[in-house]
Amino acid sequence: MNIMKWLSLLFVLFMLAVILLADLGAIPEPIKMIYRFPNGDRVGHFVLYGILTFLVNTAFPRQVRMGRMNVFYGSAIIATLATLEEVSQLFLSNRTFDLIDLTFTLLGVACADWLVRFILKQRLVY
Repeated sequence: MNIMKWLSLLFVLFMLAVILLADLGAIPEPIKMIYRFPNGDRVGHFVLYGILTFLVNTAFPRQVRMGRMNVFYGSAIIATLATLEEVSQLFLSNRTFDLIDLTFTLLGVACADWLVRFILKQRLVY
């Protein structure tokens, strides 16, 4: 297994741990620091989901055709699971559903998707 696959796996596990701790209302202090500046939560969503998408799409660059465009499997799966995770917060007492958080999450996924496409395209040119 190459390094990107290992990094992807480790980051997936990290994200699952953060989500579980948030669901339990037990986020560690270093992660809480993200929330201490204006829109820190939104920046966190954008950056964390962007990193996750970048790692997964780099490690597993397979794509599927959806209509007139190709979509990375990783981007589609992460966007779907992130949306379901945000919606699940409607049913959890320690969490709050926020459409703006979801928007920043999906923007992070989209930007990382674009970045991987750009990098792969540059590799083909040279």
